[in-house]
Amino acid sequence: MEVWPTTDALTMAKTVRETLWQHKGERVIIMDMREITLIADYFVIASANNPTQVSALADHTEAAMAKMGATRLNPGRRNQAHWILMDYGTVVVHIFTEDERQYYNLERFWGDADIVPDIPRSKEA
Repeated sequence: MEVWPTTDALTMAKTVRETLWQHKGERVIIMDMREITLIADYFVIASANNPTQVSALADHTEAAMAKMGATRLNPGRRNQAHWILMDYGTVVVHIFTEDERQYYNLERFWGDADIVPDIPRSKEA
């Protein structure tokens, strides 16, 4: 399996966003980091209701990225995590409990980044 997939970073980020939405991730956004930092092209940020859901969302994300040929650069255990960071090189995924997300407030910290638009989702979807 390649570390660097042939799929472009934006497509990878959108796939992660869709995966997180499908599995009940909340407040899922993509931040365009290309003009802000060399860390990654995109951050995908999502919230979960509890540490168990954070771990489950990470599992679903990892499976979706593996299907795209992407390998996580920072593998590791994540049982009962309040914040999981998943580094795929050009895409970095942050999955938080809501309290941790508010505490670290990456959206404010990286406030110069543009948010990649998405079709609005309803709670019933």
